[in-house]
Amino acid sequence: MRHAIRTLNVSSLSFSSASSSLIQTPEPSRTKPISNPLYNLLPETLNPNNIVDLICSNLKSKDSLLPFHDQVQHLLPHLSSREVSRVLLRCQSDSLISLKFFNSIKNELNFSPSVENYCIIVHILVWSKKFSHAMQFLRELIEMNRTSGVFGNLVLCTDNCNWDPVVFDMLVKIYLKVGRVGDALKMYRKMLKIGFVPHVVTINFLLNGLLKLNCFNKCWEIYREMGRLGIHPNNHTFNILTNVFFRDGDVSRVNDFLEKMEEEGFDPDVVTYNTLINGYCRKGRLDEAFHLYRIMYRRGVMPDVVTYTALMDGLCKAQKVREAHQLFRRMVDRGLSPDIVAYNSLISGYCNEGKMQESRSLLQEMIINGIYPDNLTCRVLVEGYIKESRLLSAMNLVAEVSKLGVMISVDIYDSLITALCQENRPFAANNVMERMLLDGNLPRLETYNELIESLCKMDFVAEALDLKALMAHKDIKPNSVTYGALIGCLCRLGRTEEGESLVREMVASGLPPDSAICKALINGFCKEGKFKEAESLLCNFAAEFHIYDTEIYNILIKFCCEEGDVTRSIDFQDRMLKVGFVPNSLTFKYMIQGLGDTRGAGVK
Repeated sequence: MRHAIRTLNVSSLSFSSASSSLIQTPEPSRTKPISNPLYNLLPETLNPNNIVDLICSNLKSKDSLLPFHDQVQHLLPHLSSREVSRVLLRCQSDSLISLKFFNSIKNELNFSPSVENYCIIVHILVWSKKFSHAMQFLRELIEMNRTSGVFGNLVLCTDNCNWDPVVFDMLVKIYLKVGRVGDALKMYRKMLKIGFVPHVVTINFLLNGLLKLNCFNKCWEIYREMGRLGIHPNNHTFNILTNVFFRDGDVSRVNDFLEKMEEEGFDPDVVTYNTLINGYCRKGRLDEAFHLYRIMYRRGVMPDVVTYTALMDGLCKAQKVREAHQLFRRMVDRGLSPDIVAYNSLISGYCNEGKMQESRSLLQEMIINGIYPDNLTCRVLVEGYIKESRLLSAMNLVAEVSKLGVMISVDIYDSLITALCQENRPFAANNVMERMLLDGNLPRLETYNELIESLCKMDFVAEALDLKALMAHKDIKPNSVTYGALIGCLCRLGRTEEGESLVREMVASGLPPDSAICKALINGFCKEGKFKEAESLLCNFAAEFHIYDTEIYNILIKFCCEEGDVTRSIDFQDRMLKVGFVPNSLTFKYMIQGLGDTRGAGVK
């Protein structure tokens, strides 16, 4: 039966003016027929006036040695969407011929079919149960943004095509598959307006799409419509709606809904129970979750790995890891094989409690059972070791897991490198980075900066500069943090001129220096007794980068005063006033101290 029971007043679709107003489609194509009388002087096989007959004849002929597109190439200038529709309708009893023709003109003759052409071929394919091809053409229409007339043309084409109402369900599904839930909902509404009743599978697709967008009210609205339209929900419908309850936060109505489901003749299956148990566990309501777990056995629904994993995860989040492990063993004793998700849940629970030995034992157990760790397993274990300050164990874990062929993700390497740097172990961090590069992973700029800052903090500036050179080789552009760490270290080590050279490189790359870099350079020049270079640099930073930092200015004042040259201090202050620097109380304090020291020295 061709879904006749799923349509309401279908006969009114093509003839009712009210229905037409709902379709909102452009006028069908009215291309002028070929009427040049001179064409009648040509042989019948070359006469464009017979284009539809000629194409249909060539399509059905099995004697020709030429490919179809070569046979009709001379007719292409006379081919319009009107003729394409006529050929498709003429050949609709043979879907393979129709499909061959449509693909030939589209792919080999570079003809652009109209929306009507697409709709006709879709009807033909759906009627012939060639759903994958029909879905492909519907998807093409949507991706070409030619969607305004699709629904209307599909309806209009039912006058001349063999058709099946499932085509409209397919249209809704295509919108959902490409992530356009709003458009899918519009198509669903249009179906209802002109009398089509969607299949329950289509409703389920739509409910699931709305659930993902947290459109809970629309989910319930569609569920109520199902009752009015006589669409009977199935277990999948109820499973989706159960998820709606938990996502919507209205947990109190779940049991009532479950009872209603049973009243309507549906026995909750393992998916339903798993949805409920998982929802309760996420809400921290473990008593209700375990109550349902016990009910499953009473009603003959056997818990599966998903059931146990949800309960274990709930127990771990409630810091009841030992109980979760006991449940894990019960699951194994009942003949169920734990998967990677189950192991990860338990390993994560132990890691959160700092019980790394138990986590490591579980890792070994899963490997023995032929289950290799995934990225989540590695990340949880590495973060657990970092939390316990067992960085060597974390490094060994990464090396061991890599030998198993497991790819270590960038974020795991980044976390380990950062932790090593924070513990002032830059060379160990550098070894991890080298392994990371060998694995084909590119460290982030922030990771390079962590390592450079750690090296500079311990005055390993040569190694830090080598790392900066490696960044350039990897096309990673240093930022202000990179330059700041290197310049500060160079100045601290009495290599201020090299630091100044890096500032010029920094400015050339479009990065303006900040007060911290200016301060490091001024301090460096002062320690090296290069007052003129320091003063010149301070003026330059003020003029070019508008850095008027009184703290930096006071470093030079203090340097002059400690040298005992008060006259130079006063002259320097006058020059700085002209540049724009304003003295503060600390400035005068240094000046007074300098004058006092000078007088004391004179008395001696």
